[in-house]
Amino acid sequence: MTKFDPIIGRYLYLTVEGIEYRVYYEEAGQGIPLLVGHTAGSDGRQYRHMLCDSDVTKNFRVIAFDLPYHGKSLPPYGVRWWEKEYNMTKKFMMDFQLELSKALDLDRPVYLGSSMGGHLAIDLASNYPDNFRATISVEGALRSAAEYVDVGMAGIRREFDNPNVNRTSIGAAMMLNISPYSPEANVREIQWEYSCGGPGIFAGDLYYYYYDHDVSPEEASKIDTSKCMLYFLTGEYDPNTSPADTKIAADLVKGSKFWTMEKLGHFPVTEDYSEFRKYLLPILEEIQQSSAARSKVA
Repeated sequence: MTKFDPIIGRYLYLTVEGIEYRVYYEEAGQGIPLLVGHTAGSDGRQYRHMLCDSDVTKNFRVIAFDLPYHGKSLPPYGVRWWEKEYNMTKKFMMDFQLELSKALDLDRPVYLGSSMGGHLAIDLASNYPDNFRATISVEGALRSAAEYVDVGMAGIRREFDNPNVNRTSIGAAMMLNISPYSPEANVREIQWEYSCGGPGIFAGDLYYYYYDHDVSPEEASKIDTSKCMLYFLTGEYDPNTSPADTKIAADLVKGSKFWTMEKLGHFPVTEDYSEFRKYLLPILEEIQQSSAARSKVA
């Protein structure tokens, strides 16, 4: 008997900051729109298990996209992109979500992102609370405080955008960020995805991850969770964003909720989805109930 995943993939065209991009996305399910954003240097394949989870898709329309230059979203045609150094910015990250939501005619979607996508969940809740009913920050913090902040982009590119170093080394490096409890098959899948990235893309994504995302305590304290609820999930084995780092942000955002995910690392959605969903499903149920209550009031 032929076996199929309940996932549909297609392309759409988005214009962001004056440039048209051919963007690939996959979706499954129906109900409340749920945009899911991948980590730096990877793509929407990270969410394949969530897209196949009927407990999620029975009430949520899950949309997993590849950012431009990632996965199946090729660099923009007609633009001499190879003549300019690639760097992902906070503005582009936010504008992309707004344009994607508009193009798909989504009614105040939920946004869930991991790693740099987790940082974006905070930026969206802070800057566009009227556009999203909730955001879920996975492995997010006010700022990434690691050794790369000090070495600068030159140091980052020397390590991750070096023609003398095989790109499979990026995949190998990611193994340092994964929980020792993760099944080896999942670990190897993460390594594979990171080894497939375009030259310079992972390094360029880190510009946003380490530098352009920088939320002050004052900004965090002004996030209005009555407009856009903000949830935080961080793996206990994440060496990049520790639970303590995330808790600093959660404590500043009044009304937000935070959980440390046991035995998970920096890529929890892919490392062990069966464990990640134990934390995700209660959040989605709360969002669904909140949305239903608002609909009755309206």
